[in-house]
Amino acid sequence: MWLIWATGLVAYVTAVFHRQSLGVAGIEAGLRLGVGAAGLSLLAMLQLLVYAGMQIPVGILVDRLGSKRMLLTGAGVMACGQLVFALSGGLAEAVGGRVLVGVGDAMTLLSVIRLINVWFPARRNPVLVQTTGLLGQLGAVASAIPLIQALHRYGWTPTFLTAAAMGVVSLLLVAAFLRDVRPAGARERPRLRDAWAHPGTRLGMWTHAATQSSASAFLLLWGYPFLVEAQGLSPATAGVLLTALTLLGMVFGPGLGYLAGRHPFHRSRMALLVIASTAAAWTVVLLWPGRAPLWLLVALIVVMAWNGPGSMLGFDFARTFNPPARIAVATGIVNCWGFLTTMSLIAVIGAALDLRAGTGMSAYRWAFALQYPVWAVGGLQVVRYRRKARRSAAQLGEGLREVRGADQPAARADRVQ
Repeated sequence: MWLIWATGLVAYVTAVFHRQSLGVAGIEAGLRLGVGAAGLSLLAMLQLLVYAGMQIPVGILVDRLGSKRMLLTGAGVMACGQLVFALSGGLAEAVGGRVLVGVGDAMTLLSVIRLINVWFPARRNPVLVQTTGLLGQLGAVASAIPLIQALHRYGWTPTFLTAAAMGVVSLLLVAAFLRDVRPAGARERPRLRDAWAHPGTRLGMWTHAATQSSASAFLLLWGYPFLVEAQGLSPATAGVLLTALTLLGMVFGPGLGYLAGRHPFHRSRMALLVIASTAAAWTVVLLWPGRAPLWLLVALIVVMAWNGPGSMLGFDFARTFNPPARIAVATGIVNCWGFLTTMSLIAVIGAALDLRAGTGMSAYRWAFALQYPVWAVGGLQVVRYRRKARRSAAQLGEGLREVRGADQPAARADRVQ
């Protein structure tokens, strides 16, 4: 069982490596493909949009076909994408390569989460999902300094051919060591409508969106310019803070997963605490007269480091409130909603900065204030769907079926949180 999880984890680490590999190759990509910033943005955005758009159909396929088939397909598609990218000499070929990477990437995390749900007891699920997300960041680490060194030493084509070969190795490992089973009681076909309509899935959607969006927007695009242009930090200091945000998230993840597994009836309170603390930390920073002192920015980083682990609670709601036959499609809905929320936040922050036509603290105050509607709506929806999920669990005997246990009275379902 642990070998199966480790094999799925290798596939996920490889997928994260593929996903992030464009980030450090921007300068080389611009020179090779003859495109500017707009063309490079197109490459990145298309890959991410494909990843988000594939979440729900991939979830349906994972529930129907199983994790092994989807991991094999995903690894093969990503390897093909990197091969196309390695040999591309123009924007069209490069777009095709990154789209293939996005498609294969979308098949991976949902498949690994389903493996965890199938092979491990419910009490271990939250910790293992958090640990999977944590160790997946090793792929991001591998796509940074090692990839930069390879590009400078060996050049474009050999570097990305090696990346494609890593995808082939991942495929072979999955083929050799992974065993898939159909979840008990999963004889019915997954139904998207049922997964979408269930209040437990909606609870997971809003939990994922409201907890992850702030740190994700900060890490993916707007954190570095905010720290350098608005707060006047040196690029090196800004880089250290952004690195600390990622590393602290990796440290905090297993702890929150342990708490969620040990206290499943308080998961929504944990999510609300993450949302409220993030909003409070940003409020202090944005209202601080002038530039915030370094200690306050460090405190903001520490608080935001809980965002990623908090967002994983959304996956746990999808798992415990849906029958085995539709766990993957429910997880896909949760992941898609959180991802679309993050992308929307990134876009509106950029639009606000353009409207303010400035790079100072005043412009960034207005831009980052647009996070408050996300927190407010998300928090209210968490409370709203928590109540609906409680009623559904009490009436139908659903929700927390594993963590409640056979000796737990069903009447306690009205306390599901």
